[in-house]
Amino acid sequence: MRKGKLILFPVPIGDYGQKGTGTDAADEMALSLPQGNMELLATCRTFIVEELRSARRFLKRAGYPYPIDDAVFLELNEHTTHDAVGHHLDAIERGENIGLLSEAGLPCVADPGAMITRIAQRRGIEVVPLVGPSSLMLALMASGLNGQRFAFKGYLPVDRSARAATLRRIEEHVHHTHETQIFIEAPYRNNQMLEALSTVLQADTLVCVACDITLPTQYIRTLPCSKWKAERGKIDLHKRNTVFLIGE
Repeated sequence: MRKGKLILFPVPIGDYGQKGTGTDAADEMALSLPQGNMELLATCRTFIVEELRSARRFLKRAGYPYPIDDAVFLELNEHTTHDAVGHHLDAIERGENIGLLSEAGLPCVADPGAMITRIAQRRGIEVVPLVGPSSLMLALMASGLNGQRFAFKGYLPVDRSARAATLRRIEEHVHHTHETQIFIEAPYRNNQMLEALSTVLQADTLVCVACDITLPTQYIRTLPCSKWKAERGKIDLHKRNTVFLIGE
């Protein structure tokens, strides 16, 4: 029997289920995802998801042609163990396609889905990545910073002293290698991160703040740290999806 495929479905990166409704949500879906992605959704009856509610919301917005209650949803998030996903791909062995949905953006990029694609590769299952939005890449594109050499650092330490020390090491690395450094923060700590960036780093170091990418409230600005000290009081990043970049 011919195997099915593991299809990696990107989803919009804006908070379309909460902030975006009606036209805004439809516009973001059309802007972010090719029509071919929507058509491939119809080939899947099983989905591996981070969070059930947002996955169901995405399928509804995307025009999934079958009753969503009839779809099979298998959980995979940062708390899922390797043993727990042992049978998640079994339907593929029976010739069925399975869709992997990220919570936002691209599956497996800053996302726990990498665990299941690793298993698929080991089992000789075809993995099909689809085009979609990545907040990291969109932020880099718009930043004006070096797009030839860059690295994603994930989350920085929460402790103030450890965070400051890490920022100084990152800054030194940037000036030594000319490599753009990209990282994120928990949305409720974004303002504290911007304050740390503007006070810890050297005055001429460039920092890009990319917030609410693809939403009507999108804000993307690159400034030297000396100017962020004044600018940070004009924006509120609290609980807004934000990407930070350091470069030169």
